[in-house]
Amino acid sequence: MSVSPAPRPQRPQTVLEVLATERLSEHMVRLTLGGEGFAGYQDKDATDKYVKLLFADPALGLEPPYDLDELRSRLEPEQMPVRRTYTVRSVDPDAGTLQIDFVVHGDEGIAGPWAAAAQPGDKLCFNGPGGMYSPDPAAGWHLLAGDESALPAIASALEAMGPDARGIAYLEVASAADELELSAPAGIELRWLHRGGTFSPETTRLAAAVMAGQWLDGDVQVFGHGEREMIKALRRYLADERGVPRQRMSLSAYWAHGRAEDTFQAEKREPIGQIFPE
Repeated sequence: MSVSPAPRPQRPQTVLEVLATERLSEHMVRLTLGGEGFAGYQDKDATDKYVKLLFADPALGLEPPYDLDELRSRLEPEQMPVRRTYTVRSVDPDAGTLQIDFVVHGDEGIAGPWAAAAQPGDKLCFNGPGGMYSPDPAAGWHLLAGDESALPAIASALEAMGPDARGIAYLEVASAADELELSAPAGIELRWLHRGGTFSPETTRLAAAVMAGQWLDGDVQVFGHGEREMIKALRRYLADERGVPRQRMSLSAYWAHGRAEDTFQAEKREPIGQIFPE
């Protein structure tokens, strides 16, 4: 007699309302979220904290939070809410608000167009947050590197650093118009890199800039996040040429060029999707 495995418990979902929207640049939109659902939000002590947003097809008329087991029993797989991973830019527990920055490229994707069109009162549902990295105040210096997808986490990390922190942050965006006002300690140099357009393996400049850049003395703590192959190149350089211990590197792919989100997430379990060789 076979016994069916018990269903996995569903992860708690937080449902917040859009309170305000702000266009930070041509390709970046910030949503301020809050409402009654904030009382159930459990924050995490990390500057790279991320949430798994759940987007349902508006034509189905589903209301969050979503009973995913119940929906699986009556919907086709392609009708199920889809997950997208985004970094929490900031949390204000006193105001009961949370901010998320979205990269927007026209109608491309799911989350970006939704954020660009969001209005106060719209609801957003998510699991999380997760995340582990925070700047180590004992580090000799900090090396931060990322494309647009990593800007919220890098901005949060810079704001969490002490006034005596030193280091270099490499920030790749499409053009000068996509640069953001960031608050950083005086000892952290911000180096903006402009691709001149959308990302491609030929236009990205981030990994090459880090490899050609200045290397400071002392114990380094690294935070590098963004496109997968670019992060792999950074890992090879940092580990093989600079000898940075793995425990001093927070390296992760937020996305992969030429891959849809679902394919990218599935590949994380395969050799192609792994940043560190096991």
